[in-house]
This record gives sequence, structure tokens and C-alpha cells, in this order.
Amino acid sequence: MLSERRLEVLRAIVQDYVGTEEPVGSKALTERHRLGVSPATVRNDMAALEDEGFIAQPHTSAGRIPTDKGYRLFVDKLAGVKPLSTPERRAIQNFLDGAVDLDDVVGRTVRLLAQLTRQVAVVQYPSLTRSTVRHVELLPLAPARVMLVLITDTGRVEQRMVDCPSPVGEESLADLRARLNSRVVGRRFADVPQLVQDLPESFEQEDRGTVSTVLATLLETLVEETEERLMIGGTANLTRFVHDFPLTIRPVLEALEEQVVLLKLLGEAKDSGMTVRIGHENAHEGLNSTSVVAVGYGLGDEAVAKLGVVGPTRMDYPGTMGAVRAVARYVGQILAES
Repeated sequence: MLSERRLEVLRAIVQDYVGTEEPVGSKALTERHRLGVSPATVRNDMAALEDEGFIAQPHTSAGRIPTDKGYRLFVDKLAGVKPLSTPERRAIQNFLDGAVDLDDVVGRTVRLLAQLTRQVAVVQYPSLTRSTVRHVELLPLAPARVMLVLITDTGRVEQRMVDCPSPVGEESLADLRARLNSRVVGRRFADVPQLVQDLPESFEQEDRGTVSTVLATLLETLVEETEERLMIGGTANLTRFVHDFPLTIRPVLEALEEQVVLLKLLGEAKDSGMTVRIGHENAHEGLNSTSVVAVGYGLGDEAVAKLGVVGPTRMDYPGTMGAVRAVARYVGQILAES
């Protein structure tokens, strides 16, 4: 275990390196931080930290920089989540409150996260596998054509055209709408097929073909929309950190283009807890020079999706973690109220 003093030295090195982009020397540390010891003692502490792999010397005669292991210890032991100021919280609320639908919520969230953290923002759409049905609407468009509208508890809206085998009257459609909603509202998508399988048998023989056709379209919609989707923004922010990527920024950009990679990254986040993956902790080789900060968002305590940011390992972890957590909380509130 590191002594408290050496932990303080490591904290100071991380803070200075993140702030200045320059390797940190013992003289600078004693001048900038009240460590309460001589430069010689700080040099000894830095040598011990280097021996244990928490810091490294990038060039001969240069100062030290944190390693992935050093950042990990900083995040686990030393970095509190930096609370947002009242103006920052108000700005988040005002920006997100203007959203008109789920696509707008996700789009605004991506832009907001990228602006707040100056990193690449990634937001996953609420997963329909975890969603429940809020309402099913059936609208007559022509004698034998109906529009089916599926609304989820997370505000997602899906529309499908249904061509019925025979004309369907307003009364029959209203009856089907009422019976269908009585079975599926508030229920999880995965439970819907079983809940409606015997519904056609409760109708008169001449209506069963229409009921079966509408149900088939509803179930197809549930299956189609379980595919995970996400939105990404702020990729241009990476150009501000070209010095933080050892050889080239290309592997990072290529990894960010692969939705499967990003979904896997977000999937590693605990449902409601904060997850921080640093450098080589990221399984994808292209992201070995980055850190990922992610958290779940949703209704109440249950996360329906994840959001987070990707940036260089030299990032402001307390500030980034605070921004990601605050935005997730507001998005969850919006979903709960929508």
C-alpha cells in the first residue's frame, strides 16, 4: 500500500499533468503544492512511484507523467466526482427541457456532453428490450388500411402501416384498440407475444383475420426495434489532443466508427453506477490510448441505456465524471416525465 504522502504526490502529478500537458518535475511539485516536505523527499517519493509503475519518465531528464496504473489509482482513491456549479446545472436543464421527442433528447444530450467535457460523447438509445408499452394506437387511413402507432415508456414512437384482409369499421377498430391496450400497457416488450397470443379467439370469426394481421405487425415491430442504436458527437474534439496519442489518432477514429465496439464499451458500464475504463483496460486495441467514462440513465433506479464520453487518458476525471453523472440524471428525469 502507498503511504498517504505518496498518494498526495501522485494526485499532484496527475493534476499538474492534466492541466499543463507537460511532464512534472519534483521542483514544480514543491512550488505548486503544499506537500509539507523537501524537494529531496518528493524526488524519493517519485522514484518509489515510478518503481511501482504509477508514473513514468517519457524522456531522459524530463519530469514524470502518470501511467494507466497511476490514473486508475487516482480515479479509485483520489478523485472525487466534481459537482457542477448551479449555472452549469441550470444550463443542462434548460438545454434538455426544450427537447420535443426522443431523437431530439438523444441529439441534445450528445451535443451537451461533448460541449461540457470537450470529449467525444456517446449516447445509447433506450433499449426496447428493457422498455414497456405505454400505449398502442390504431388509426383508420382507408377502409382496409390502418396505421399502428407504438409508444414506449421511454418516449420512443414507432409507426407501421397495416393492410387488413377486409374493411374494418371504426367500432371494431376501437374495440381492438381497447382490448389490446388492456393487455399490453405497462408490460415489457418481451412479455407481449404471450399476452396477446389468444386475443384473436376472443373476436367474432369475421374479425379474426384483421386482429391477427394487426398483432403480427405489432410483434414484428417489437422484434425489429430491439436492435441497439446510439448517437455519437464531438469527434472533432479529439484533434485538440493529438499529442496524447502516441503515433496517430487514426485507430481511435476507426474504433469510434464501429457501433459494435461502442455498444460493447457502454455495455461494460454498470446499470446505474459510474464505470471508468482507462487505457489498456479497454479491450479494443484502437482505444488503448483513451479512457471511457460511462453511466446508465433511465427511469428511477433502472437504467434503460448508457451514455458516456471517450477521450485521452490525460483527462479531467473528476470534472468529466461529474458532467456525465449530471447529464444522465437529467435525461432520466425527462424520460420519467415524458
